[in-house]
Amino acid sequence: MAQTYKGFTNNDIVSTRTMLHEAIPVTGSIVSGTYGVQNIKNYSHGMFQSVYDYPYLSSSANHIFDVTCGFSSTSALSKSSATAGKVPGYSSLDDQKKKINIYNEMAQLLVGYDSTGAIRKFDQDGDLTGGTKMNECYFFNFSRLLQKDEIKKGSFSMSFITGGLNNALSGTRLQINDISASNDYRVNSPAGEYGLLSASGPTGQGTKGIKVGDPVGLIYYQAGIVVLTSSIFSSGSDATKRFGFKSFGERGANAQTSSAVLSGTTIEQNCNAVRNRLYNVSFNNTTELNSTIYFCRANHNDFNYSTNQTYLNASKIVVKNTGLDEPVSYATTIGLYSDDKELLAVAKLSEPIKKTPSNELTFRVRLDY
Repeated sequence: MAQTYKGFTNNDIVSTRTMLHEAIPVTGSIVSGTYGVQNIKNYSHGMFQSVYDYPYLSSSANHIFDVTCGFSSTSALSKSSATAGKVPGYSSLDDQKKKINIYNEMAQLLVGYDSTGAIRKFDQDGDLTGGTKMNECYFFNFSRLLQKDEIKKGSFSMSFITGGLNNALSGTRLQINDISASNDYRVNSPAGEYGLLSASGPTGQGTKGIKVGDPVGLIYYQAGIVVLTSSIFSSGSDATKRFGFKSFGERGANAQTSSAVLSGTTIEQNCNAVRNRLYNVSFNNTTELNSTIYFCRANHNDFNYSTNQTYLNASKIVVKNTGLDEPVSYATTIGLYSDDKELLAVAKLSEPIKKTPSNELTFRVRLDY
């Protein structure tokens, strides 16, 4: 009789996990104006801005990230009148409520709640019980298309340029990295693992007051979200020398600090300001590939006959010339079945493999998911 099914033992099944990485470079020219504003999508709700790698109305466009900003309800900016840089038709009160809501939403998602049920604030060193809090933040939410399953720890790099909002991509750059995050990251977040972002240079006039190693934000690897403190845009005492914002590209006496822009302009205008300063972003994404390997073993006395109807004729083996010839079969397909004999997967061999009582075969079947 032909043997049709054979069960697996624990020694026949092995599970593995492989991390695949892909380098993702995002140049500032795409983010800040290669296509003008055609690849920048704004919404009527005014809560965030979406950036694409091509005009977003095109079917070829890919979503890169969303950018927005917000501050805590306890921040000094939430109590400001926000008159600096105000534009016609802009309601500072309504926009401030949006910024507070955005901060709270991000904090709920990424930091969670304390024992009293209050929303925690973003913390510079990840110590949620104390330390310096980030009350005013900018948020970059990278698309699933780019980050895949997560951003690889220790691979993230981001740099911003100095100068007015409409300046070319030149001048002093502030480099930001998640240095040493591959073995120094935090796990006390409801969104998964996260690392600390710090300034890694170069520094100079445009980054006055910021030193190499200073904490500047957080990166949440599985969520694909980068949180930057707004203080990196307002270092130094002279507004004309700050890395910080100058309201709508103005200079000199009309230059505004980042606090004035963050509290005194809309979220859309804040997003434009940050985009125009972004020089580049690079990181490696991660795709988690889980595999189960089945070793299908055919011993010397297994599968030497075929269930094909043409194999037998009148209870005689057609492929044998004489009764003394040993039985022979050719393996072409491997089927994986459930305990109820339901076919779950099929593996096709590249060519038929001869099987006789004088040989043994082991086929390695791998399922990726």
